[in-house]
Amino acid sequence: MKLHNLTPAKGSTKREKRVGRGEGSGRGGQSTRGMNGAKSRSGYHRKLGFEGGQMPIQRRLPKFGFKNPNRVEYKAVNLSMLQALVEKENVTVVNFDTLIGAGLVSKNDKVKILGKGELKARLDVVADAFSKSAKEKIEALEGKAIVFKPEAE
Repeated sequence: MKLHNLTPAKGSTKREKRVGRGEGSGRGGQSTRGMNGAKSRSGYHRKLGFEGGQMPIQRRLPKFGFKNPNRVEYKAVNLSMLQALVEKENVTVVNFDTLIGAGLVSKNDKVKILGKGELKARLDVVADAFSKSAKEKIEALEGKAIVFKPEAE
């Protein structure tokens, strides 16, 4: 067997459909594109959401609501998570570095401490925001709830 003897298996390859190469080819005329109309033209592209001339759904439905550009998205951390962190790593001060190290938040998150769960240890907590109940529970154990304010650059 030599390279010039190699051929693909019988029936595994098909000839290319050469359309639009004259009537004698059997595929001249409309070149397998059906009858006349937009779809038979070259460069045809149907608009996104086109429903055959019917009013499309995105135009039938009314506009609704709005996005508040000033919304601040906080990552919620409950007191129960802080208590688990205290039991696991025996910390007295909880700040961003501690939370990032524990895998509770990522470096660009804004953190809000929420009051779900029980806190048994005295903690100094630094975060972007606190719920009313969380602040009360932290201060009831003589801890500090410090709101972090970044320095003006």
